[in-house]
Amino acid sequence: MPTALKSVPKHLRVYSALIEDIRAGRWQQGARLPSEAELVQAFGVSRITVGRALRDLRVAGLIERRAGSGTFLADHRQPGAHSFGLLIPNLGETEIFGPICQGMMASPLARQHALLWGSGSTAAGSSEEQAWQLCRQYVERRVSGVFFAPLELTPSKDLWNERIGRAFDEAGIPVILLDRPLLPYPEPPRHDLVGIDNRQAGRILADHLLNRGCRRLGFIGMNHAASTVGDREAGYREALFSRGAPVVRELAQRLDPDDGAAVARFMRDCRPDGIVCANDRTAGRLMHTLARLKYRIPHDVKLVGVDDAEYAALLPVPLTTLRQPTRAIGETALALMLERIGRRDMPPRDTRLDGDLVVRESCGAAAS
Repeated sequence: MPTALKSVPKHLRVYSALIEDIRAGRWQQGARLPSEAELVQAFGVSRITVGRALRDLRVAGLIERRAGSGTFLADHRQPGAHSFGLLIPNLGETEIFGPICQGMMASPLARQHALLWGSGSTAAGSSEEQAWQLCRQYVERRVSGVFFAPLELTPSKDLWNERIGRAFDEAGIPVILLDRPLLPYPEPPRHDLVGIDNRQAGRILADHLLNRGCRRLGFIGMNHAASTVGDREAGYREALFSRGAPVVRELAQRLDPDDGAAVARFMRDCRPDGIVCANDRTAGRLMHTLARLKYRIPHDVKLVGVDDAEYAALLPVPLTTLRQPTRAIGETALALMLERIGRRDMPPRDTRLDGDLVVRESCGAAAS
């Protein structure tokens, strides 16, 4: 099984396997599929799991249930195709979103649907205004749903995210959030969300550096970052507390990793021997700044990040990082969207997938 699918929920694995059988022509149009009991035995899962996979296939228009007769393969040429908008303001800056979108497009579910990338005008001004313009375009086009990665790294991000979310809600357009919630805790969720368990990610990375011998462990993220960064910091603190390591407030900071003076001050005053970075972009920029300041990685300070961006292995010192299962996130998001279209009354769901630790030289260990 591919690495990216190890963290996919069981019902989606059953769903994907049935999709592959359909694509391979195992059943002809209108043919009767195996019963739920036969599928339970074939996949070694519960009846509830099989039922949910079949429900997703019905929502996608690929099968149909006939009372008293069973489940049958539907005519793939039936109408029911949807157009979905992608609203990802920092698509070119946050490396995970490209692969997530590729995961959506590669999903068998995407075969009869369209993903609209949108094109906000640069004349619109700020990233917030461009996102708002794209939001209005999708509302006017009456898209079937929107995949939205809320804005971050701006002081007014929460106001704009709320405005965009409310516009889609009022238009009756379902929204699946990617990676992060619309508004930070304690605001109650209104939309489905798919991403990794960020708290667990922070804890795994901090535990790894503690196991590598670090005793003054720092955390660095950008100002006005998404709430996912706060969750990763919380996991980092949990690891310190559970291991009896010092929990020093000054060791966790929000700063610009390109700011040589700020980084020099942090290193001088806090003396960290390891740093958990909020993501790979922060880690890569911090690595270059530390090199200019004559700090050696991993000899003087060990670094880890989150994402496993394409360049993580190509940095001056290859970066240890927590890999996001981007393809699985994209596939899951598309399946949830189709289910949401079919069942508008469901409460919002928060789906969290596991990442994999990728060990490279920046933590002081041999690459694996």
